[in-house]
Amino acid sequence: MMVEPAPPSALRRSVGLVLRRPVRQLGVEAFYSDFMSGLEEVLTEHRRPFVLQVVPDLDEELDAYQRWAQSGRVAGVVLVDILEQHDPRLELADRLGFASVALAHPNDAPDHAVVWVDEEAPMQTAVDYLRQLGHTRIGRVSGPDSLAHTRRRTDAFESAAARLGLDARIEVADFSGAGGVAAVDRLLAAPAAPTAIVFDNDVMAAAAASELAGRGVDVPGDLSLLAWDDSVLCRSTVPPLSAMARDVAALGERAGTAILQALGHDAQPVMTAPSPELIVRASTAPAR
Repeated sequence: MMVEPAPPSALRRSVGLVLRRPVRQLGVEAFYSDFMSGLEEVLTEHRRPFVLQVVPDLDEELDAYQRWAQSGRVAGVVLVDILEQHDPRLELADRLGFASVALAHPNDAPDHAVVWVDEEAPMQTAVDYLRQLGHTRIGRVSGPDSLAHTRRRTDAFESAAARLGLDARIEVADFSGAGGVAAVDRLLAAPAAPTAIVFDNDVMAAAAASELAGRGVDVPGDLSLLAWDDSVLCRSTVPPLSAMARDVAALGERAGTAILQALGHDAQPVMTAPSPELIVRASTAPAR
């Protein structure tokens, strides 16, 4: 895809990404390392510097954009983990004069450039697959429900379960291994515990698989587990985890192309991310 040159005032200034994550979690969460590799590949090709800031909360993230604007070193920002309700970063990026691209559904970042990740269809695929295996009680360990993409996955999960007549339960976690294990404990404590669980990331699913094995729970004999997104962690867990897989590096490349376009003359490009596909491994099996 052709990328028009940026205005002279924006040349050689950086593209920034702020992540609200514990630094230790980034070391085990493959999604953002793969995403950044694709993003940086495109930016490097066009000689555009990249800067990353890791912060603990939203207030610190907003402060980071203010500092970047004051320094004049950053021309554009990639926004991730868009909030379901009013996300102040969208308005702030505009007010500070940044070119910006959001990793989001177009309706969650109106009037902004976006790279759209379809959350609904893959979730329907995951629920359909588990139902085909005979599971009628399905749980979900979600990420924070303040995030727009979490809400879209939740809506799709509940819609698919209702369509198939399933008993569906959701517990909210924080993407960490410990949070995932605690959410599984809450699901399994229910009177009619699920026989299959879908997780919103690989870290929570892998931690749950390890904890369950230590308790003598047979995965997948007693409980099937399915992760989101596929990673080396999914493939190395015992048993290897079934997962929804997408080319996350390619997603980063599209974000890089979109921000370069936003820095040029196309102010609001909308790109569709690669569609995930289900990878079946040993952590899912027919319900007993």
